[in-house]
Amino acid sequence: MLGRWLGNRRNARRGGPLSAMTVPPSAGALSCRVLDVVNEPVGRAELTVTDPAGRVVVSGGTDPYGQFVATVPAGEYRMAVAAEGYTPYRGSATVGEGAHASVGDVLLQPAPPQPLPVAGDWTVEPAHSSIGFTARHIGMARIHGRFNTFAGALRIGERMEESALHVVIDAASIDTNVRMRDDHLRSADFLDVERFPTLEFYSDRFAHRGGNRWNVTGALSLHGVTRTVTLDTEYLGLGNGMEGEPRAACRAVTELHRDDFTITWQTMLARGIAVVGPSIEITLDIQIVPKG
Repeated sequence: MLGRWLGNRRNARRGGPLSAMTVPPSAGALSCRVLDVVNEPVGRAELTVTDPAGRVVVSGGTDPYGQFVATVPAGEYRMAVAAEGYTPYRGSATVGEGAHASVGDVLLQPAPPQPLPVAGDWTVEPAHSSIGFTARHIGMARIHGRFNTFAGALRIGERMEESALHVVIDAASIDTNVRMRDDHLRSADFLDVERFPTLEFYSDRFAHRGGNRWNVTGALSLHGVTRTVTLDTEYLGLGNGMEGEPRAACRAVTELHRDDFTITWQTMLARGIAVVGPSIEITLDIQIVPKG
């Protein structure tokens, strides 16, 4: 069993810790506590409450003590509980008018680990991979872009912690879908692709964080400067391609600060807002295949 509710569902008039809640007429309070297998609270677990038609009524996360409380119209509900490193769980609850429906403790079971790729040399497949970024524009809207040309190699060790990764990105392949802006980003004001044609990332520090989460820490060379960068990485597992070839996939994110790489161009608007924000979020969706 993937998880279980401990304790019986029950309806009780408002009181105790929920007495301060304002519950509208024809509504009630719904609560639970999310725990792991050693009865420790699971903070930041995600809960979704849906009605019989499958429509989301309320969603949110648990507090640091594993608690979740919401006010919902009286009726029948399904609750889905998910947390990183745990097997998802689904249960049901009935909420009465002016009542508190507690579904008790939700016990989450650890998720089975995804099988890792076999040791050996693998390559990043660009056709099924992407390297994107998001930056602020004039302090308000977000600008989304990507690098269209890149290559990567991954040597997987007998232990995943002994692996190494090398990625090379063509700086001139930056693409935000606006030609004038892309030309400016390639200029000496930003990436200066004439002097620094590539971005390179090398790592031999793979640290398991639990579940399918890893930290991949390495050296990023950008704009003639090298800095240590950590990729917050989620391993997505193994699969097979159209011809039966093995594939593995992951998703990683990190945040870069322009000043760290001496990309300090600041054209200011009349009100003193930088055209491009100081930080840029990088997102990588990567598929790898065995070399050769």
